[in-house]
Parts: sequence; C-alpha cells; structure tokens
Amino acid sequence: MKAIINKQARFSFEFLDTFQAGIVLKGHEVKSIKSGQISLKGAYIVLKSEPDPALWLIKAHISPYKYAGPLPDHDPERPRKLLINKNELKSLIGKLKEKGLTLVPIKVYTKRTLVKIEFGLGKGKKLYEKKEAKKTKDVEKEIRRTLKYQ
Repeated sequence: MKAIINKQARFSFEFLDTFQAGIVLKGHEVKSIKSGQISLKGAYIVLKSEPDPALWLIKAHISPYKYAGPLPDHDPERPRKLLINKNELKSLIGKLKEKGLTLVPIKVYTKRTLVKIEFGLGKGKKLYEKKEAKKTKDVEKEIRRTLKYQ
C-alpha cells in the first residue's frame, strides 16, 4: 500500500512534533484503507478524557470496501480510537494545554500488516504565511525550470 498523505495539513499547519499511532478498525475498513480508499481531508484528532484519556480520529472518510457486500451499519466518518503509548499520551496532554495547538493527521500507511497513522502537533498558519510559502514554492519551481532549459 502506498501512503495516503494529507497535503492540506502541511500547507495549513506548522508542525512542532509528529507522532505515530495505530487505529482501531473493522475488517472491511482495513481492506478499504489498504486499497487506498481513505480521505484525511478535514480530519482532526481530539483528546477525550472520559474514565481513561484517549485520542480519537474524527471525520476521516473511509469508503466501504467494494467486495464486502452490503454493510447496513457502515458509517464512513465514524470516530475511530487511536492506539498510542501511555507515556506519549501523557506528554501530548501537557502540550495540548498550550493555546492554539491542535492534532492533525498527516498520513496513513501500513507497517507490516498493521495500519498506522502519523499525526502532528501543529499550530495553524496565518493567511500571509500561506501566501508566502506558495510564493517561494512558485519561485523555486520557476528557477528549476529555467536552469533545466539552459
């Protein structure tokens, strides 16, 4: 499986730290993800501290597996629990108390037979920062193009 990358995340957020976690999935969701049928656009991660603190992936769209047959109870955007090391979770809880920081999924990939998600602790970019990044990217692209033809 090729990694599914959330390109909008790198454009809209500046990441301070990245983490990796497993995802609790159903069987047909795993097959669907391995065939590339997942979208992280608009997805985010929240910390719910019910009896035990846990991370949840919200609004990640996983299309139904086309060979699974009828799935009457399939919700493509249901919340999915993330499996993360307890020490990493404790450090994340401390970092999330800072104002303006959020958890954003960056990419989904497989590690052997497991489906993993990479997410980052990020701070949202301002509009002028986004425009500046796009401008520098366009300038670099133009420089590469002119050097290629000389």
